[in-house]
Parts: sequence; C-alpha cells; structure tokens
Amino acid sequence: MNEILGKLLKAAMHDDSLRRALINTRSAHDPAAAFCQCACEMGYPITVGELFSMGQEFNDTMLRSVNGGGVEGPDGWDDAYDMFFAALDEI
Repeated sequence: MNEILGKLLKAAMHDDSLRRALINTRSAHDPAAAFCQCACEMGYPITVGELFSMGQEFNDTMLRSVNGGGVEGPDGWDDAYDMFFAALDEI
C-alpha cells in the first residue's frame, strides 16, 4: 500500500463517515472508479491506474525478493484495492 492509501486508511479508521463513504463505493457500478473519486474528494488523490499499478508493483517486488525469482505470486497480493478493504474491514 502506498503512502496515500496508508493515510486514507488511517483517516478512515478514525472517521466513521469517511469509512462508510469508502465502503459504499463497493456497491457502485464501477467500484474502483467510485473509490478513487471518493478518495480524491476527501483530499487523497489517487487514480484507478495508480491503484492497480500499486498492487502489481507490490507483487512484482515480492517475486523479485525470492531467491532465483518466483514464478507465481500469492493470489490476491496484486490487488491494492482489495487489500485496502481487507485492512479497513479489520476495524
């Protein structure tokens, strides 16, 4: 998770209205776009492209860290959007 998502997560943990607004984006026709729009409106600028590239970058880094290089990353580790909500659901 990048710095912006980390700050957004921390803010959502302390602000119930922000948390509910982010959770409500999950039922939108395009949840990732709605999530990014909501985050931007709340002062946490992120685009859908950045959201997906974050997850891919994290997954690629994990694979490079394996001695000899990994072939397949753990399922779901390349999805920063789902990882964000997994962390948010923990509160």
